[in-house]
Amino acid sequence: MDLAGAGQFAALMPRREDPQVGLGKAIRQLRNEAGLSQEALGEKAEIHPTWISHIESGRINPTWGNVRRIARGLGVKLPRLAELSEKLERELGGA
Repeated sequence: MDLAGAGQFAALMPRREDPQVGLGKAIRQLRNEAGLSQEALGEKAEIHPTWISHIESGRINPTWGNVRRIARGLGVKLPRLAELSEKLERELGGA
C-alpha cells in the first residue's frame, strides 16, 4: 500500500473524538426493546458491560468491530442500527 498520500487521506477523514450520542442512544433503545440488560448484551457481544455503559452514555466511541459485535448481540443488522443512530443524531441536532 502506498502511504505517500496517507496524510491527505487523514485530512479528509479526521478521527472523530466527539461522542456519537445517537449511536449510544440507538444501542440503548434496541437493547431495551430486546429486554436485555447491559450485562446480557455485553455477554452476547463479548464486550464488558462497563464498555456498553460508556458507549450508551456517549462517553466513548466504539470501534467498527465492536459496533458489529453489538449489532449481532442485539440481533439486528448493521443498517438497522445505523439508520436508528442517524435518526436519533438528527433529532439531537448533531448531524
